[in-house]
Amino acid sequence: MKALVTGATGFVGGHLVDTLLAAGDEVTALVRSPARAAALGTRGVRLIQGDLHDTAALRTAVQGQDVIYHSAALVGAPTEAELLDANREGTRHLVAAAEAGAAGARFVLVSSLAAAGPSPRGGVRRGVEPAGPVTAYGRSKLASEQVVTASRLPWVIARPPAVYGPRDRDNFLALFKMAPLGLCPVFGDGSQELSLVYVTDLAAGLRAAGVTPGIEGRGYFVNHPEVVTSGDILRAVGALSGRRVRLLPLPRPVATAALTVAGTAARLRGQKTILHPDKANEFYQPAWTGDPAPLMRDTGWTAAFDMQAGLSATKRWYEEQGWL
Repeated sequence: MKALVTGATGFVGGHLVDTLLAAGDEVTALVRSPARAAALGTRGVRLIQGDLHDTAALRTAVQGQDVIYHSAALVGAPTEAELLDANREGTRHLVAAAEAGAAGARFVLVSSLAAAGPSPRGGVRRGVEPAGPVTAYGRSKLASEQVVTASRLPWVIARPPAVYGPRDRDNFLALFKMAPLGLCPVFGDGSQELSLVYVTDLAAGLRAAGVTPGIEGRGYFVNHPEVVTSGDILRAVGALSGRRVRLLPLPRPVATAALTVAGTAARLRGQKTILHPDKANEFYQPAWTGDPAPLMRDTGWTAAFDMQAGLSATKRWYEEQGWL
């Protein structure tokens, strides 16, 4: 199987490349910096220099591919226009190149539960409800989905929730660093319900979406079926760190102010960040949960790591790398 991966030097994309290589697939990666991707080249990955706005590079990258895994995305930017330019327009350019040069290739879009929107407490999104994203990022991912579904390509859309595991610097590393203090801030009161997916489980699910016959034109939530709360996560992280943590609830006005300061500071330093006031719309929803049963039924995929196993493996990796 010949596969193109965008975002191959990122957290999810890098694990996807590992999974594809382990399965014996021939992998091509679209990379902005060959130097940063040098390790991929030494493992037999074909590197095409360019980005999602480079028409010539896209045309070269898609040629001869059986599956195109679009994992590259911008998750934080000062304005919604920047997110739309990176995510919607980047997807549009890749789709156009595939339609012109690889019309038979399956297009697997790595979208997000954020594109679907939150779920009611005690319920899960099943994919039949109207989408209702509540953040600029979620709206940009929904716009990316709409580009794909309007295309002439055979497509599959994957909607993972929060992703964690080895190499992740953005989600749970800070929690493990705070846990020894015995006090962990939490948005709301710790009762927000969440689906999670360990990164190697997600990578396996994405490959299943790329190679399973007969599932074109479908969208799937890719997560462990277990539903946990934000408080459950913090308490589990504390237990793994040998501390009983006390939750420090953050009222929404306090969180919004803190996000405003963090976002402004990052912007002044010229850094991209997911921390903007807009994120409060995500952090204070009752639930972010999806039903993985359709993907499990249609492909045979299952998630190997529940929260406890995944957090244990993540902490062990952090310690081995000297991150903790």
